[in-house]
Amino acid sequence: MKIALLDDNPEQLERNQRFLNALPVEVVTASLAAKTFLQEVKLSKPDILILDLNLGDSYMTGMEVAHELKLPVLFASSNTPEYVKEMERLKREESLCVDHITKPFTEQEFQKTLSRFLQEVTFFSNQNHVTLDLGKQKRIKLAVDSIVYLAADKASGSESNNKQIYFSNRKSESLIDFSFSKMEEKGLLKSHFVTIHKSFRVNVNHIKHYNKKEEYVEVEVFSVSGKLETKKLPVSENYQSILKSLKK
Repeated sequence: MKIALLDDNPEQLERNQRFLNALPVEVVTASLAAKTFLQEVKLSKPDILILDLNLGDSYMTGMEVAHELKLPVLFASSNTPEYVKEMERLKREESLCVDHITKPFTEQEFQKTLSRFLQEVTFFSNQNHVTLDLGKQKRIKLAVDSIVYLAADKASGSESNNKQIYFSNRKSESLIDFSFSKMEEKGLLKSHFVTIHKSFRVNVNHIKHYNKKEEYVEVEVFSVSGKLETKKLPVSENYQSILKSLKK
């Protein structure tokens, strides 16, 4: 597991890093300020966040950072009880693993709490995978959150039931004889994937922007050149109300 740490107290930040040495994790980001932290995690791509809540920083609170990044988060702060309701809302609305430990804490308390949290994250991450046949490759295990959208494969002709599947971390692939109507049977749930057009099913977590006036959504997909590129997908009139209800 890759860990990103955010705490505005230099001594506490160093202490948390030291506490992590005995656990099977890698600290990929350790920052004292929210703005710097958000910039660094774009590159370090952590699996888990460990955040202080009140940062003494007018830019963002730890809770706001958690809502922005939507990753499993352990709050390590002196005032966690004040935020319990917000933590519950974060867990409920974003379907995330969320826990907290209140300062001051000992090394043993911190390690026990994080070890339990790692077990929870591992369990739920194993539930958030699907197995699909990609072209000639059979039964490929894929993280649901790596799938950006699915599209009708127009190149195969109007009679074809083939689809193209686009990812955030690998090049697009073909899904042979794949029906949109049976997505839930494959583990691609309606709570994750919304219909924006008869030809597109989009992962709501990957919608970067919805342009109501011009009726399209923006997503980022992994391109053939190995970089993320922005795509604009049309939104049909019948599905505009769905997009308006999303907080994007």
